[in-house]
Amino acid sequence: MINARDIRVIVSDVDGVWTDGKIIYAGDRSEVKEFNVRDGLGAKLAQRAGIVIVVLTSRSSPALERRAKELGITELHQGAANKLTVCEEILQRLSVSFEQILYIGDDLPDLAPMLRAGLSAAPADASPEVLRAATWKLNARGGRGAFRELVERLLKERGEWEGVVKGFE
Repeated sequence: MINARDIRVIVSDVDGVWTDGKIIYAGDRSEVKEFNVRDGLGAKLAQRAGIVIVVLTSRSSPALERRAKELGITELHQGAANKLTVCEEILQRLSVSFEQILYIGDDLPDLAPMLRAGLSAAPADASPEVLRAATWKLNARGGRGAFRELVERLLKERGEWEGVVKGFE
């Protein structure tokens, strides 16, 4: 089993993880996405711990670009037709192996990278196939703090959570 301390990168899907999976169209060109602020803090906490956040999605969204920019996430990869191929390219560029990543996803396009990752996770409402493949089955649903729960669990397993909490006291 992979040690949580070996994880250097979290690769995350968006729709169904950071959001509840709904897509709301406002007119012809606008799209509305709802993000949970706790997930944003989770991303910041992971970054403080030296973990790189990679956002990997098959869709493209200006709202996601804005959210990633607000959180200082520079590894934003949209329009990924094949998530495994794009993930391989990212990891090669970052000089990281699959064993050093934690991959979180919720649906079938996430299966291939999840099965290769050192650790994997799925929100409570992920597809049954993804839940079966996940190392960690989260209690939170997509868009309802699943990413935050993931980061908290990772930092607890690394023995770093207490220090994070003390930093806020």
